[in-house]
Amino acid sequence: MEPLIIGIAGGTASGKTSIANRIAKAVVEDITIIKQDNYYHSFHEITLEERNKLNFDHPHAFDTELLVAHLQKLKNNIPIEMPKFDYITHLRSEETTLIKPTRIIILEGILIFENKELRDLQDIKIFIDTDADLRILRRMERDIKERARSISSIIDQYRNTVRPMHLEFVEPSKRFADIIIPIGGHNQVAIDMITRYIKQKLSG
Repeated sequence: MEPLIIGIAGGTASGKTSIANRIAKAVVEDITIIKQDNYYHSFHEITLEERNKLNFDHPHAFDTELLVAHLQKLKNNIPIEMPKFDYITHLRSEETTLIKPTRIIILEGILIFENKELRDLQDIKIFIDTDADLRILRRMERDIKERARSISSIIDQYRNTVRPMHLEFVEPSKRFADIIIPIGGHNQVAIDMITRYIKQKLSG
């Protein structure tokens, strides 16, 4: 039986991880979460100062070819070595994470609906629709705590790349979603409906 691949997309800090974790907790059995953020290209050939100026919200920032290949392997019940990405140095780690095939795979990321080949691998596509003001506040809190970023650098990046790329690529990809969830990770009705559907698929 091929795994059920559930895509969860949305803007930065929209609540994708919260939704993914809540679905995983509700379904419980045989589930794996894969983050598109792990599949950023590595930029060893340039300095940290230059890496800090890169546009990490453009589709070209991601190694989508590798992500597609990995999902295809998992669909064929072949384990993968998922890359790890360091958000402070903007480099891919030499270490990887062994991911074994499971009955359910949740793929989450800002641009997982933008690429057709990647989109076609997803059985259910969910878009988390959260207001921009909430997203920027959440991003600031996360980046300060987890990624050692300054407030000024977060604001500059949001103005220069995050917001423009959201409007150009992320928001338009919403049209490919099967389900659109407002209120981010706090929409319990939507989470209940999705988990019920997954359980039906597993028992069918």
